[in-house]
Amino acid sequence: MFDNLYTKLLKVHDPEAGTTVTTDLEPAISIDFSTRFVNSLQALQRALGIANMEPLAEGSTVKIYKWKSPNPTPAQVGEGETINLSEYKRELAATKTLTLNKYRRNTTAEAIQRSGQAIAINGADGELLKDIYKDVKKGFFTQIKAGTGTATGATGLQQAVANLWAALQTHFEDEEITPIFFVNPTDVATYLGDASITTQTAFGMQYLENFLGMGTAFITPQVAAGDVYATVVENINGYYVPANGAVAQSFGLTYDTTGLIGMKHYTRDDSASIGTLAMSGVLFVPEYIDGIFKSVISG
Repeated sequence: MFDNLYTKLLKVHDPEAGTTVTTDLEPAISIDFSTRFVNSLQALQRALGIANMEPLAEGSTVKIYKWKSPNPTPAQVGEGETINLSEYKRELAATKTLTLNKYRRNTTAEAIQRSGQAIAINGADGELLKDIYKDVKKGFFTQIKAGTGTATGATGLQQAVANLWAALQTHFEDEEITPIFFVNPTDVATYLGDASITTQTAFGMQYLENFLGMGTAFITPQVAAGDVYATVVENINGYYVPANGAVAQSFGLTYDTTGLIGMKHYTRDDSASIGTLAMSGVLFVPEYIDGIFKSVISG
């Protein structure tokens, strides 16, 4: 008798047919935002020329190298004499640790009531994604700006890009390379003036393909006005901590087959709010720090 009464009471409190409940809502939001992140990141991956992102365990180290040659042009010797050695050493320049970064935010019932779900949850989560983008880009450009190569200074953007192109051709002589440049928006605007240009966007960054006929140019405030950096796509690698597997199962994260990001939305009854949890660990780094060159625009 009591079992039947309990069952009837539960049915009274069942949601009306067609009602959207949290179990329907939360995965849908998580899938939408994880898909947006992955699509944007893969667009950047293609623009940088990275064929595959390599999955590594959290805490793995990624090593950045440089070549050193104590005797790059040894003196030539006569017939029958011992030939002098050309020495080349691959030295460790830097070590980066791959970490699983965690992000969390809260949306209160009042915020949803006041602004609606589209703004309070979806809109704010969009801003959270932008901050995740910024963290990935900041780490990448820290490595780009640590490059040790230099090219001749220039009086304008075109000359700076040309000098960098020449430096890359010399450094990577006899190799098939695809140059890539990083330029401040102010320098691009000064050079192009009122010219109409068509840019593409990847991971929140604009880029121009075949810029001045020399390679792809990323337009970003991550580099200072007057500074232009360049490397080749063959020198850039991508790594990530998979946000699926044990991590996803333990925290109930939603993710796609790539595992580039894990995300979930959950209700917090104790504070009448909806929480957002995201985990991702993405790292773009150059393999050789001396394969990155910088030119300075003077005037």
